[in-house]
Amino acid sequence: MAQNTRHRARMFEWLNGPGAALKYHIPGSTNYLTDLKLRSSGDDTETSRSPKPFPLNPHFVSEKILSEDLRNEIYERVAVRKKTVREVSVEMGVDMRRVAAVVRLVEMEKRWRNEGKPLALPYARAVHEMVPTTPLVKGNRPQIAHESINDLPVHRLTDPQIFHPVSESRQFTRIDAGRVFSAAPALEHTESSTEDLIDPVKAANRIKRDPRSIERVGKGDEEMQVLQPADVRIPHPQLVMYERDRITYPNEQRLREKRYETLLKSQEEADQEAKRLAKEREEKRTTRIQPESSRFEFRITDVTVSQQTTGADGRGPRGVGRRYGVPNYDRKKGQVKIPTKVEV
Repeated sequence: MAQNTRHRARMFEWLNGPGAALKYHIPGSTNYLTDLKLRSSGDDTETSRSPKPFPLNPHFVSEKILSEDLRNEIYERVAVRKKTVREVSVEMGVDMRRVAAVVRLVEMEKRWRNEGKPLALPYARAVHEMVPTTPLVKGNRPQIAHESINDLPVHRLTDPQIFHPVSESRQFTRIDAGRVFSAAPALEHTESSTEDLIDPVKAANRIKRDPRSIERVGKGDEEMQVLQPADVRIPHPQLVMYERDRITYPNEQRLREKRYETLLKSQEEADQEAKRLAKEREEKRTTRIQPESSRFEFRITDVTVSQQTTGADGRGPRGVGRRYGVPNYDRKKGQVKIPTKVEV
């Protein structure tokens, strides 16, 4: 028997034998190859199922999706109870970007229902039955976290390994590490220099209100902001303060909750203030002209074209219309697109 024929025969033998159990999925459970052993042993429960669908690739993990109940609960807390996205993200264990996406999608679904547009409900039900989902925990029990909500992407400045010698008597903090990665001069250790680590929420609110308060280093196209400590850059800096209060005041839950609510309120006020200031700056730069007996309004913004904005080659990121009128060299013949050196 030829090798291809033998493999084909073994395939059909498996499909008609153990693989026949996977032909029709069990409603409410996954249909992975790794579930066959659990089904044969009788331990096919929701907690015992493996999130790895491929037996020969244990590094691939099937990510969970939000259940319908959890999705509707997120929408109700944001749209009906008027809770902030940040607060709902912490309560539900869902990333703020996903919370905002859920609210927009549910709003669109409701609008489509009112307009009489058809929804792909059979497809949605099939997907929810065949992939793992994060359920909504009802009652007074804590909600199961859907994902990590305080992760940070790896910053490009932290890629190289830097050996920075310091004296044993010097207190080297995360602020100093960020300045070393940014090639910024060291700061003298005072109370003001460590204030961002003591109260990261206050530092994050200050940056939201005025992004220009971040120190910048470099010149020309190489100018960049000094890397801030992770306590300030994470999506939920208030959780750092809450964890500190939990350690400092272990038996005073009301005090911890009160301080946490104060932090959430200050962050919401900082977000609103940042939006208001950004809108005012945009209105200040824009001149509105509406001719008489016309339904059109012209919005004119003053721009500056100089070497500081366009750069020496006319491709500066602050230039006006930098994506128009300037040819892109990515597909030009002879252009080297791979790294030729490593700068540390």
